[in-house]
Amino acid sequence: MKRKKTIRIILLLAAVGAMIGVGTGLYMYFMPHRDVQSLPADYQVTNSELVAEYLENWEAANIKYLAADGNSRILEVTGTVFRIQEDFNGQQVVLLKEQADKAGVSCTFMPETNANALSLSIGQSATIKGVIRSGVSFDPDLDMYLHAVLEKSDVVND
Repeated sequence: MKRKKTIRIILLLAAVGAMIGVGTGLYMYFMPHRDVQSLPADYQVTNSELVAEYLENWEAANIKYLAADGNSRILEVTGTVFRIQEDFNGQQVVLLKEQADKAGVSCTFMPETNANALSLSIGQSATIKGVIRSGVSFDPDLDMYLHAVLEKSDVVND
């Protein structure tokens, strides 16, 4: 009799634990995403300043701009449009880069903001707002610099 009671308690605790786990998972899945475009920018920089900051001290720049919890800083990056492409998901990717810079800032737009990226032209000066996901780095295997990545981007209208 005592053994049956112990098994019932264990099963009840396991069921409660499973319900808490599922509830937490559903909450995290359906949690509203951060609306980057309505929030103020944490930093306003030029693409050259951002690249130089990463190339001078990569670790300090990562501490300043990136967050392990996924809520990295919101940046407004101003620079010259070097290239406009479309990625495999149909999203526009604008590269802000100056001719003299070793790397640039690659800005990936959202489906809702793709049309704004198409209004840009190569050589034009633009300010783009988004969340930074990775900084500039040098890849010795490829022997090239990797661009900084800005996601959830949109063109800032002055």
